[in-house]
Amino acid sequence: MSAASESGVPGTRPEGARDEREAAAHVREMFGRIAPRYDLLNHILSLDIDKVWRRRVARRVSAILRNPEARVLDLCCGTGDLTLAFRKEAPGGAEIIGSDFVPEMLVRARAKAAAMGAAVTFVEADALALPFGDASFDLVSCSFGFRNLANYERGLLEILRVLKPGGVAAILEFGEPRGKLFGSLYRFYFRNVLPRLGALISGNGAAYTYLPSSVSKFPSAEALQALFEKVGYTEVEFVRWTGGIVTLHTARKT
Repeated sequence: MSAASESGVPGTRPEGARDEREAAAHVREMFGRIAPRYDLLNHILSLDIDKVWRRRVARRVSAILRNPEARVLDLCCGTGDLTLAFRKEAPGGAEIIGSDFVPEMLVRARAKAAAMGAAVTFVEADALALPFGDASFDLVSCSFGFRNLANYERGLLEILRVLKPGGVAAILEFGEPRGKLFGSLYRFYFRNVLPRLGALISGNGAAYTYLPSSVSKFPSAEALQALFEKVGYTEVEFVRWTGGIVTLHTARKT
């Protein structure tokens, strides 16, 4: 059982945050500060493997992306890497929208989309209170952002609300490798090296101390699968990639 499920914490709690409102405010401010170096750090700290993970997600849901009648929402899209990976997978396919509640991230997402000539839309929105009607999307995705929600159950319920019947949710999140040797090496890097590199490059040590802390407190893949099922999803599955560093969760709305 994960630390999050044992403690009963319903969502992320950055240091100093006493409730969901304060947690959300901390996350918004923190990601706003690191936005200028966010892409560079993601690629450096992951050794560029983050690009591979996003391409894998896009391939997994390519049938939806290639349907020109489909609508796709990429939650907590940050600077738009998964949103744009979706567009690359299906240049003339589904309508694709990226949303995030950090405006500084969206500035960079829009600039990248414009430079690529990518037909995507970015909107500022809170993942726990989306400005979209019920049953609006065929696919709702989230890469490395779900962990930062102040309430995981509410996040899953909001995704369920905006999905069409038969629609798919796909959440890609960090995990902790299980292998003894690889797991030990990974944890040393993640908890000791990554925060220092992140602080050096971004100038914000708190954000890169928060990252390993938030991952260690996030529900296990099994616990998140159970939460999906609890709130009403079906066909709930997960697959671990790269030795368990990340996990892709998929589920369907009946």
